[in-house]
Formats: sequence, structure tokens, C-alpha cells
Amino acid sequence: MTYADNGSKIYCDSYLKGIIVRKTGWSPEQYLKFEDERTRPANDLLSAVPTAEVEFAVDLGCGPGNSTELLLKRYISAEILGIDSSAEMIAQARERVPNCRFEQGNLDTWRPEKKADLLYANASMQWLSGHDTLFPQLTQFLNINGSLAVQMPDNLEQPTHIAMREVAADKRWAEKLSGANAARSSLGDASFYYDLLKPHARRVDIWRTIYHHPLKGLEGIVQWFLGSALRPYLAALSEEQKPQFIEKYQELLAQSYKSMDNGIVLLPFPRLFIIATI
Repeated sequence: MTYADNGSKIYCDSYLKGIIVRKTGWSPEQYLKFEDERTRPANDLLSAVPTAEVEFAVDLGCGPGNSTELLLKRYISAEILGIDSSAEMIAQARERVPNCRFEQGNLDTWRPEKKADLLYANASMQWLSGHDTLFPQLTQFLNINGSLAVQMPDNLEQPTHIAMREVAADKRWAEKLSGANAARSSLGDASFYYDLLKPHARRVDIWRTIYHHPLKGLEGIVQWFLGSALRPYLAALSEEQKPQFIEKYQELLAQSYKSMDNGIVLLPFPRLFIIATI
């Protein structure tokens, strides 16, 4: 396993128990540790939206409000609503962007009170299944010339996520984690989403980008995913098992990710972007 800079196992154990164990729910603070990196694809998505006139926009899976803030900056006079299933995220978003309205709700059952000019979903739809029915349905909630803009992490086959599934299969907790692998939905390819949305939109734009995030060693990778993909696994484990899971996870990460001389690890992070304009 890879230890902290001082090479002390005592320090590493303290790191695991004192930091990781507490970060198993949807934590705005944990998520925003990498705010610049997480906001960049949100901004890249928004910058490609062709809809210029927006009176009503909805941020589907608004998180702590960093993406909602981008919407407000571009569409200054628009009414903006943020939706998220996490009460902690909603509370943070309300504090961060008081000029917008936020509501707690589930995206797969959400229905708007009126049609929107922009439905914007940054790094949220990958948590939902049934894209074949959900995405076309969302286009029905748009005004003419409105856009559905979606960005989703496309990393289930990356070493980070393969390692999560391999550790989850450990007999110590395999039964507890039987459902954790299903927390994320497998994405279709670009052709799947194009064929899905083209009958409902006059223009469909799809692209895939791989970001390379500089992180501080393997611990940096762990910290990144504590705010997202590791959450379903750790949430199902006992306080004793959580550091054991992370220790085994870091051992597997070390097989695929090597630190450079300055201690930095570059984390390749593919993301799929979709914009359907009706």
C-alpha cells in the first residue's frame, strides 16, 4: 500500500480513520475540495448550449450550487430552479446562490411546473437508469428552441472504478455491497444517445472529452472519489470496515497509477457531453 509522505503507517491509519470514515454521505465540503476541476466540465457544457434566450432554466442535480452559479452568470435575468435529492447539497446551494430557487427532489420522478428553455444536468444523470425513456421525456418539458444539456462521467471501465468493484467482491463485505455496483448506470455510446434524441430534437450535439486531473498521489484519487463514486460503497460498511476497504482500494490503485517525481498523479477522467435542442 502507498503511505503518506512521511512513510508512517501510523500516520496512514490516522488518515484513513480520521478523514475517510466521516466522508461517506453526500458532503458538499468533500465535493468542493476539487471545485475548479469539477466546475470546468460544467462550464464547458454550458458554453456549448446554443439557446441564447432563457427565461426559465432548471439545474437537474444542482449539488452545492457551483453549476447553478454558472447558469445565473450566463442568463442574468432568467428564473433558475435547482433540483437535488440531497438535503445537504440543497442547503449549501441556497447559501451559495440566494438569488435562485432550490427544491429537494428525485430527478427520475421530477416534473416541471412549466416548460423550460434549458434543462441542464451536470454530472447527475449517470446515477439514474432508464435513459431510453428519461431523456426523451425531458425533451417534452422544453419550449421551442430550448435545450437539454447533459454531462456524465464515462469512467466505469477506468481502473479507478474497476478497482472499486474488485474490492467490493471481497468476502469480508461482498454481501453488504451487492447493490453498490448498481448505484451507477452504464452509459450508452454516442450513437445510442444520438438515435435516442434525434427524433425529438432538430439538433443533437455529442462529444466525449478526457480530462487529466493532477492529484496529490493515490490519496488524492481517494479524496476525489469520496465526493462521488466511493460514497455508495462506504455508506454500506461499518465504521471498522471503511478504512479496510480504502486500504485495499489504494493497493489496487497503485497497480495502475504511478506518481511523478513531484508526487503528482494524473487522473484521466472521460466525460460524455450531450446537447439536444428542439
